[in-house]
Amino acid sequence: MAHEDHDAIYDLLAARGVSRRDFLKYCGSIAALLGLSQSFVPEIARAVNQAARLQPAVWLHGGACTGCTESMAQLGTPDIATVVLDILSLEFADTLSMAQGEDALAAAEAVFEREGEYILIYEGAVMKGFEGNALRVGGMTGLYELEHAAPGAAAIVAVGSCAVDGGFVMANPNPADATGVQAYLEEKGIDTPVINLPTCPMNPDWVVAVIVDVLLLGSLETGAILDKLDRFNRPKYIFSQTIHDNCPRRGHFENGNFVTEFGTEEEAKGYCLYKVGCKGPQTYTNCPIVRWNRKVSWCVESGAPCIGCGSLDWVDVGAPFLNRHRDLPLPNIGNTQPSTIAGVVAGVAAAGLAVHGIGMKATGRTSGGAPYEEMKERDRKRMKKGGGE
Repeated sequence: MAHEDHDAIYDLLAARGVSRRDFLKYCGSIAALLGLSQSFVPEIARAVNQAARLQPAVWLHGGACTGCTESMAQLGTPDIATVVLDILSLEFADTLSMAQGEDALAAAEAVFEREGEYILIYEGAVMKGFEGNALRVGGMTGLYELEHAAPGAAAIVAVGSCAVDGGFVMANPNPADATGVQAYLEEKGIDTPVINLPTCPMNPDWVVAVIVDVLLLGSLETGAILDKLDRFNRPKYIFSQTIHDNCPRRGHFENGNFVTEFGTEEEAKGYCLYKVGCKGPQTYTNCPIVRWNRKVSWCVESGAPCIGCGSLDWVDVGAPFLNRHRDLPLPNIGNTQPSTIAGVVAGVAAAGLAVHGIGMKATGRTSGGAPYEEMKERDRKRMKKGGGE
């Protein structure tokens, strides 16, 4: 492709201390994340360069700790993901906006008027409680803000577990009646496509990959994005393999080498964390591949078991996170450990056997019948030969 096509992107990269080679390498990692061959690297680079002339992005907040924003904002400098997101025209973000008050709201409103031309990035849970007054933004309920912004968006990216299904905010007893973006929009009959990126917080590279895929490579316009999402509207290229599939500690799992208590020699040797609560075998994300903090590390590699934040309803089901078994939500009972259920079932079975025995005795069904064998024949022969008791 012509060199002039890249002047804008490379001038900005140079100003941030990022070389052309580093940028193309980053585009290669995005191609790999999207499941594309390296032949797509020039196309991704061209698409990112043209991004300023494409749809702007607006970042809104529901009920959240702003951890996803922090994940994006606290990247090292220079960081290519940050540069790419700068170029992708993030024209409004609640937490990061320089403007304040009415000026900030006016900036967002100017984008909302461009129907079908912007992507909505939503962080945090949708707060339905107290008639929507559990969260208020600029004198409006958070529900109004979402309902106002969502219909005109080309697509919505729900970043982080709270936006996907309510996350920590929805945890029992959920006083704010929190829920996820997709569930709420379906309830309101708003059919704007939603792409879910769970985990707590989400990985910045995932946001870049989705924006490149949806907006810049045109998979939304062609409808190809539908084939790339699983039944939970998560991109398959991110959420199709378990943590366990790619975990560097899997060899220890296969060999039966486990950490059973923190602070032990087994932990120091980097053994598998399955027995201290790791939810890796049941959690679908590519964290071991993409990693975090400019690919330096990720949860399990840093010594913590996977807590399953890439799964849905993971807070109530997975907590307490250092237990092996996940809590099972039961109607009218609440969250219960499988071991507790097993104990109750065993107790009921034992009680049933006792009642059965009493009934047999009371009805006389235990008397008569075939005589009990006092001793096995083989034991009787051993006794005759002096084989001992």
